[in-house]
Amino acid sequence: MDGEDVKATLLELERRGWDSLCDCTGGNFYGGLMTADAVMVLANGAVMDRAAVVESLAHAPPWRTYSIDDALLICSGPGTAALVYRGTAYRETDEPAFTGVMSSVYQDSVDGWRLVLYQQTPIPPTD
Repeated sequence: MDGEDVKATLLELERRGWDSLCDCTGGNFYGGLMTADAVMVLANGAVMDRAAVVESLAHAPPWRTYSIDDALLICSGPGTAALVYRGTAYRETDEPAFTGVMSSVYQDSVDGWRLVLYQQTPIPPTD
């Protein structure tokens, strides 16, 4: 797989993840995508292992829509790659959009690409 193929594959996984957060199936999706020792570092400072992610997504309100922009692929070694992008997401309510820089580190395995680390850095709104 060349770099463009890897980038397309990982972007598709990111979109499937966001889609699952929109249709309230995120716990199942991320429970299957994350490695056993994977963690998510969220914008609020929480560090969650796979079990905590699955549990929290069972009760999370859905996102209404999202966008992924300015995606950048970083190949960090054989079978390991990171995707960094600007994400913007909107809830059903009148809350302002959540905008942040997302970093997802993936490892290729016999089961396909698996999420090892996900990290969010919020971008403050500009007034």
